[in-house]
Amino acid sequence: MPMRYAAIALIAVFALVACDDGGESGSDPGGRQAEGEIPGGADPAEAEVIDEWARTLSEGDIDGAAGYFAIPSVAENGPALIQIRDLDDARLFNASLPCGAELVRAVPEGGFVVATFRLTERPGPGTCGPGTGGEARTAFAIVDGRIAEWRRVGIDGEQAPSRSF
Repeated sequence: MPMRYAAIALIAVFALVACDDGGESGSDPGGRQAEGEIPGGADPAEAEVIDEWARTLSEGDIDGAAGYFAIPSVAENGPALIQIRDLDDARLFNASLPCGAELVRAVPEGGFVVATFRLTERPGPGTCGPGTGGEARTAFAIVDGRIAEWRRVGIDGEQAPSRSF
């Protein structure tokens, strides 16, 4: 049990580093084309799950954000792969993310949807700090309307990871 919490703490550290782009991002991924429409060509139902998760997290609702995760599922934010075995694991993972996020683009790639977010401050523990306004990308595998995989990916054209299950 203590190893699980140590892994969650390690993810929190990497999340802080991932959020701090030093304000150098400078790119503008573009906004929504129309009310409710998320650019990028991803399946609208999958993009909506990602958008609703991001909105819920951005409001500081950790329990609500945890509810978007499949049980079991996985999250990878840096070198640590977190096995989400129950709702408590999902809560801990979501609580470890210091930034809120606004979904600005969702692109299908392989078995994933690669989502580009504009980082925001959010209520709750931690602070996004200088990462606020920067970009982050995450590859999501959505299964039956839930997040089965959440994997941070690079900003500069790095490919989404291969499907793990």
